[in-house]
Amino acid sequence: MLSDRHTSRRLLLVAAGMSLLGVAGCRGSQGADGGSAAPGAEAAGAASDAPAAAPASGPSAASAPPTASAPPTSPAPSAAPSVPPSAAPSAAVASGSPVAAPRKVSAAESKPVYELDAERKVVALTIDDGPDPRHTPTVLALLEQYRIRATFFLIGENAVEHPDLVREIAARGHHIANHTWTHPDLRSLSDAKIRDELERTSDLLNKATGKPPTWFRAPGGDWSTVSLKIAADLGMRNMAWSVDPRDWARPGTAVITDRILKDVRPGAIVLNHDGGGDRSQTVAALKTYLPVLIDSGYYFTAPPG
Repeated sequence: MLSDRHTSRRLLLVAAGMSLLGVAGCRGSQGADGGSAAPGAEAAGAASDAPAAAPASGPSAASAPPTASAPPTSPAPSAAPSVPPSAAPSAAVASGSPVAAPRKVSAAESKPVYELDAERKVVALTIDDGPDPRHTPTVLALLEQYRIRATFFLIGENAVEHPDLVREIAARGHHIANHTWTHPDLRSLSDAKIRDELERTSDLLNKATGKPPTWFRAPGGDWSTVSLKIAADLGMRNMAWSVDPRDWARPGTAVITDRILKDVRPGAIVLNHDGGGDRSQTVAALKTYLPVLIDSGYYFTAPPG
């Protein structure tokens, strides 16, 4: 009788142990859905409970910038209303990666544009030869003050030295355009050298801002048949000007101001400079003539692509 009790007790203990082993084995080999769990699934599950890492910046993480409006069929573009610059850089600008390919430019569109719609009291303010760490920040602050959107024609060798300024110009809502790499007289260069001057600058500005430039200006306004064609091949129209105060020669703040106020008219494209030397006279002139034009009923725009 005693022997039978011991035997029964041993059988109960063995059965209990087998039952416990079976439960443990099921817990270790099944996933949350009851299927077989792959090796490392438990570690992955633990990791999923941790806060998600912030996505890396780049083209896949950045929101695409607004698509440029289609160019008008006429060589002279219509002016878009001035928009207040934004102080916060877009994700595309911050990423510093190209997000768009150059667009097609027809032969008619490749002709230099000298003015906007003369039926509207609008002015296109263009700033050449930067970026320059001495004067560009002051110009940007002034444009921000008057809520003016301008077009900056940047020289590649300056842009590569000051990439933060390039991104700041774009982040504030201004239009960035190509002004060659070294500011040469294009009429004296070979076809290959002209292409290098333009293409190298466009590539840099594309990578810095996330958008390929859509406007080109030949240094000194000295276009050639070859430069017009190459600019069009790279997706750029050509912008000239109708008001030139010759501020690059530093004739004096009063002279720069008087020349602009005398020559400006509806649809004018005004040429100024923030790089290439001491541009303190230009900055002082901007402070004087911008409020005068605004009070006269003019508004400012960056021509559409």
